[in-house]
Amino acid sequence: MYQYLLFDLDGTLTDPKEGITKSVQYALKKEGYGEPPLDSLLSFIGPPLYQEFSRYCGVGEEEAKHLVEVYRERFSTIGLFENRVFEGIQPMLKALKDAGKTLAVATSKPEVYSVQILEKFGLAPYFDEIVGSRLDGSLTVKCEVIQEVFRRLSVSPEQKSQCLMIGDRKHDIIGAKTCGIDSAGVLFGYSVENELSDAGADYILPTVEALAGFLLRM
Repeated sequence: MYQYLLFDLDGTLTDPKEGITKSVQYALKKEGYGEPPLDSLLSFIGPPLYQEFSRYCGVGEEEAKHLVEVYRERFSTIGLFENRVFEGIQPMLKALKDAGKTLAVATSKPEVYSVQILEKFGLAPYFDEIVGSRLDGSLTVKCEVIQEVFRRLSVSPEQKSQCLMIGDRKHDIIGAKTCGIDSAGVLFGYSVENELSDAGADYILPTVEALAGFLLRM
């Protein structure tokens, strides 16, 4: 049923909690917004960073973009590898690839960092395309990222019914809906209670094992 499987990165393939929250904390402290505890910064995992800085700090677009730049001072050199692959992800990707599925990453994280992370943890070879945002702030909305995946994989309008977006936050589900494809939400990431169901996920899977079984059946 689903030939093209599009995976979010943060909170879906890997657990980036340490690197993201420490880099957010670094930016907030450096720019005079205090030094909040790391566990209070989990909302930064998943959505476009400038949107979350704007919401969290109550600032406009320019200040939010500046905070992202400061965040990257730490993230680009230290934070991106303060990360771990969720248990069971690598065997799942191998099994899907062996089954002939077309796999892609569709993330709001900058593509340059996403490629480095996936290469570092040995996951890059499983993906036909790795698509993320650009460092200039463009291509951050999830629907735009999904559309870029379609372009690179030459997915026709008729083939969209064969596409499934897999992610842990509402942005993944909303992006999929906007692009006219089905979505699967995973509960082992960083969604809050009812976030995925309220966003309208077509499927919700509680564990990596459940996700792997579901995708291999489909």
